[in-house]
Amino acid sequence: MTKETFLLIENYMKECMRDSAHDKEHIYRVLYTALEIAGTETGVDYDVLITSCLLHDIGRGEQFENPKLCHALVGADKAFEFLKSRGFETEFCEKVKHCIAAHRYRRENRPESMEAKILFDADKIDVCGAVGIARTLLYKGEVGEPLYTVNDGRVSDGTGDASPSFMQEYKYKLEGIYERFYTARGSEIARSRQAAAVGFYGALYNEVSGGYEKGPAKLEEILET
Repeated sequence: MTKETFLLIENYMKECMRDSAHDKEHIYRVLYTALEIAGTETGVDYDVLITSCLLHDIGRGEQFENPKLCHALVGADKAFEFLKSRGFETEFCEKVKHCIAAHRYRRENRPESMEAKILFDADKIDVCGAVGIARTLLYKGEVGEPLYTVNDGRVSDGTGDASPSFMQEYKYKLEGIYERFYTARGSEIARSRQAAAVGFYGALYNEVSGGYEKGPAKLEEILET
């Protein structure tokens, strides 16, 4: 890939990125992590990989406006059309389209090519550890969701919650993500970050739940006097 081609694709990516949790810096982190993983694999098409990393979240804006849409599928179609309009070969466009469509964790559209597996792992690594916690909190704030929910006077740890919150997202997605990697290097990087996320979640839960253990009874006592 030439520098000119990279800049063409990069500039289009920048035009599409709109929210702080999925900004251009997320794209660069995913790209750099993908390149690290790719260095431990064989037969990687770096042109496909770099292009897919740059464009994998260009459908986020549409999903943000309409949550029923899947940003991976929207982004895959947008990437295909953009690349075709710039003269890229159809086969290349199809490979990039598959990588982007398969980067979101779903039972359907699983990654098949090595480039798709690397993108999947690199993107998931960016929701691991401290950066994953930070990005999740940013996103929850953007969409107006709380840190936690309170059930029967107690702070829920997020397990089985129907209402969205940071705690619910951690239990539903972040806690178990470390088992979902395709490459050995991707798994190693993710595992090296796990302790930071576990520690933050535990500390947050202990801090916010502590006040609810005695606080309501103390308040009721004061109000009755």
